Amino acid sequence: MNRPLFQKDFNTTNAQHLFLKKIPLWKTLMDKTAAVLLLAIFSPLLLVTYIIIKVTDPGPAFFVQPRMGRGGAPFGMYKFRSMVTNAEALKAKLMEQNERDGPAFKMTHDPRITPIGRFIRKWSIDELPQLYNVLKGDMSLVGPRPLPVSEDEQMGQWHVMRREVKPGITCLWQIADRDNIGFDEWIRLDIQYIRNLSFWLDIKILLLTVPAVLTNRGAK
Repeated sequence: MNRPLFQKDFNTTNAQHLFLKKIPLWKTLMDKTAAVLLLAIFSPLLLVTYIIIKVTDPGPAFFVQPRMGRGGAPFGMYKFRSMVTNAEALKAKLMEQNERDGPAFKMTHDPRITPIGRFIRKWSIDELPQLYNVLKGDMSLVGPRPLPVSEDEQMGQWHVMRREVKPGITCLWQIADRDNIGFDEWIRLDIQYIRNLSFWLDIKILLLTVPAVLTNRGAK
């Protein structure tokens, strides 16, 4: 029997070996079809965003960052650049202001974010280029959010179970009250998703993602 969506009973004391979960055919077909359709639908927005970033801030419009993928294989994740070009170099100086526990980094008033970057992050427009990652097969529409490789490598032994499936654009954590969820609980939600993976669970998460984006839930 599948567990309730947000049950909090995962035993974190026992480390488990990584087992790559087989990707269902329905998930691959849904990812490829939706990625093509959504890229076509959002193409005007993608073009306008690209132009605005190029005009308002020196540097590339896209940001490609190494993220950890399925089975621990790194890949380049695409985003619209929302930070200054030397953001990665500045991160080390800001680590003491990290507002998250665990290896993930989050800062409410991150000085590295550009003015246009703050807007596109608020409405999750910066995430749209990841549809190309879905089309390439690096990511899925739904799955654990991929961490930067440097952060992923700091995870605890049981945390790596989230690598059993492809990372996704949205997940259980994205539709939850993510600013009030600790890192361990974030990973529990990822593992719960993997255990209960189904077509209808993916549909439910995708549908709940829409109001989460429209209400800017947890977007900073």
